[in-house]
Amino acid sequence: MNISDQEKPSLRRQGIYLLPNSFTLAALFAGFYAIVQAMNLNFEHAAVAIFIAMILDGLDGRVARLTHSQSAFGAEFDSLSDMVSFGVAPALIAYEWMLKDMGKLGWMIAFIHCAGAALRLARFNTMADSTDKRWFIGLPSPAAAALIAGLVWICHAYGYEKIAGMQWVLLGFTAFSGITMVTNVKYWSFKEIHLRRRVPFVMLLALVVALMLLMSEPPLVLFGFFVCYALSGYVMAAMVLLRKKPPVEALSD
Repeated sequence: MNISDQEKPSLRRQGIYLLPNSFTLAALFAGFYAIVQAMNLNFEHAAVAIFIAMILDGLDGRVARLTHSQSAFGAEFDSLSDMVSFGVAPALIAYEWMLKDMGKLGWMIAFIHCAGAALRLARFNTMADSTDKRWFIGLPSPAAAALIAGLVWICHAYGYEKIAGMQWVLLGFTAFSGITMVTNVKYWSFKEIHLRRRVPFVMLLALVVALMLLMSEPPLVLFGFFVCYALSGYVMAAMVLLRKKPPVEALSD
């Protein structure tokens, strides 16, 4: 029995849904490539692959919204890709780079990051429709992965891996990233930024300066940005607690 023309999906409709999932697949490949490079001891390439996965992960959702091709399949595929690229890959990179020399403590801390990413993604999927879109609850998994990948990148770019005690610095970053993903600390989601809105002319100058800094020292600028972003949630949480703290006079009464 022939299918009527109305029931046949158009080539354009088939292509639209392929487009965002292609970005997700590319992000998954970047995460897998990072794991392979870490196993081959090419840690700088592995770190760069994590950042490439972050760019692709940021594009797939925006492409889906622009083309009105969001789907339940795309959302699930994106979560699985994120788990590999921002959960498993950074944990294995950290372990293969320095943590494996610390024995049991090393792989336990690496697992904390991996488990934190899984829990973070599961919570995000279950709370996606009930939370304020302006904020993330817990550090987003791409930003958590950037803490580890950025540290690996700057250490290889500037020779910091030879500094005594660097493995303990990596241990701290890995544990911090994993734990912060499952906290209730709020982080700005950047979803209020709309490219079609008018902005002051000075914003264009600031963008030029930011691009110049990024092009001159990519590892340092990216790592510094994500460190500041990871700390921003705790800073905002501390400010909220200080505002709610009762006056000293009231406590003394």
